[in-house]
Amino acid sequence: MTNTTAPIRPFRVEISQADLDDLQDRLARTRLPRPAPGDDWDYGTPNHYLRETVDHWRDGFDWRAQEARMNAFPHYLTEIDGQTIHFIHVPSAEPDAKALLLAHSYPGSFVDFLDMIGPLTDPVAHGGKAEDAFSVVVPSMPGFGFSTPVEDRGWTMARVARTYDTLMRRLGYDSYGSHGSDGGAMVSRELGLLNPEGFLGLHVLQLFSFPSGDPAEFANLSPADHAGLQHLEWFQSVGGYNAINGSRPQTVAVGVSDSPVGQLAWNELFNSFGNGTSLVTVDQILTEVSLYWFTNTSATAGRYHFEEARSGAEPAVNHAPTAVAVFADDFRTIRAFADRDNDNIVRYTEFPEGGHYASLERPDVLVEDLRAFFAR
Repeated sequence: MTNTTAPIRPFRVEISQADLDDLQDRLARTRLPRPAPGDDWDYGTPNHYLRETVDHWRDGFDWRAQEARMNAFPHYLTEIDGQTIHFIHVPSAEPDAKALLLAHSYPGSFVDFLDMIGPLTDPVAHGGKAEDAFSVVVPSMPGFGFSTPVEDRGWTMARVARTYDTLMRRLGYDSYGSHGSDGGAMVSRELGLLNPEGFLGLHVLQLFSFPSGDPAEFANLSPADHAGLQHLEWFQSVGGYNAINGSRPQTVAVGVSDSPVGQLAWNELFNSFGNGTSLVTVDQILTEVSLYWFTNTSATAGRYHFEEARSGAEPAVNHAPTAVAVFADDFRTIRAFADRDNDNIVRYTEFPEGGHYASLERPDVLVEDLRAFFAR
């Protein structure tokens, strides 16, 4: 049985100068591959992007400034299910604040949400109302960031959801909601399936529901649903890392773990695979990529695809209150399929700008949608 009284200890992000110097040395000795014809994004991350970004990483990017930005919030470590869990915890000063768990993406980290913590916990100072306040918990998934090392197998999204519920109870919350994108959306849905006592619902950027194979499912698809299918087809044509991580995560991690530029290239989803729609800035990308590099977590973060493919989980319907925020340049949740797998979608909102990393790209819009959903 999980120990709900395990200690919680403070933590600070403090990367050694030796690690910073090693990164600079490796970047100075970068060897790029021979460029593909045209050096564009058709074959994958192009040399011209890598060259420009590495130059900025060496001469313009300030890790210490980003580290200070992270440490502006209180960080902690605790042990759950035999695993060290890192998290940020910022209680709101508002007495009636709801508790909100923010579950990060892949590739991504707790850094995904740094711009949202202030507006969520102190809405009055950011143009909101006191009743909009949340007490915020931002965990790092096991194998990401400082939730390491990971020595155990079987870390599926369902296991992460159970771990996060234990964390929220340990922090004293008997009621809370969840938000997430990508892997965080999958963990949030698993929390919906778990539906622990006091769970307020899940707010996600995607519900990953796909065709069952029944031709009748396609008869009444809306234009938005067809657009979702087209986006899914495009993603499958470029997102090959899912298949690689699902079969040989340790093999590909060798090169990514030994080369910071390999890590940068591997995280091309931050650029939406170069399709020109990403609003994530270069400094935001380098902050995320540097965190992966310094924590050496490319292997453990990528392992979830492998574990999920072998989980043996049976399809299940999520009954918890669910909201979906659909951003224009992201995976389009196909409503007809999502309703089959989630029978309590109470809010479905489309936004004209933003993508897979809406928390980095349009945090103000996302904060407003969270307030609207959990105020119901």
